[in-house]
Amino acid sequence: MILHDISRDTLTCPVFEGDPETEVRTLQSIETDICNLSAVSMSVHAGTHIDAPLHFWEDGSPVDDLRLNTFYGKCTVISVEGILTGDDMERLLPYCKRRVLFHGNGNTYLSHSAAIVLADSKVVLVGTDADSIAPPFDEARPHRELARAGITVLENLDLSAIDDGEYELCAFPVKLGGLEAAPCRAILLEMEKGLN
Repeated sequence: MILHDISRDTLTCPVFEGDPETEVRTLQSIETDICNLSAVSMSVHAGTHIDAPLHFWEDGSPVDDLRLNTFYGKCTVISVEGILTGDDMERLLPYCKRRVLFHGNGNTYLSHSAAIVLADSKVVLVGTDADSIAPPFDEARPHRELARAGITVLENLDLSAIDDGEYELCAFPVKLGGLEAAPCRAILLEMEKGLN
């Protein structure tokens, strides 16, 4: 089994425009104290993270209420750039597992029509290597459509070393009770060829 880390470093990853910068503060140093101790100040959307439905829907579930099996299971990685339409999703979905990750060098987004098609599918999680699943000029509508359907969003992935295909995804969010998002460590598991 090969494990691929597809997470970005939360401390060095650029934040979403308008979000607070991630800051680290040293509270204790082993040079002068008994141990090293640090504090981090950050948005829960910094780095690779999970958006729960609560992020864009007032009746949506917070991150700690999401089913854990959403974050582990078969997934499909697809290389595609641009703003995906409903027609694009109709064409791609027959080849996808219940978790879909879009590899687009930070330039793949879902249009409102693509989110509508996904909402009517069996997909439980959709991810992207962009800082948002929605294009900058239409952040709310795709997010809301996915949220109403209970589809979890995984954003800010690092898929630069990943080939298209099928994998096992493991991307559990940090348990932050009642919040709309949480950082996660996203891993793809790949079965080595020739091994069963």
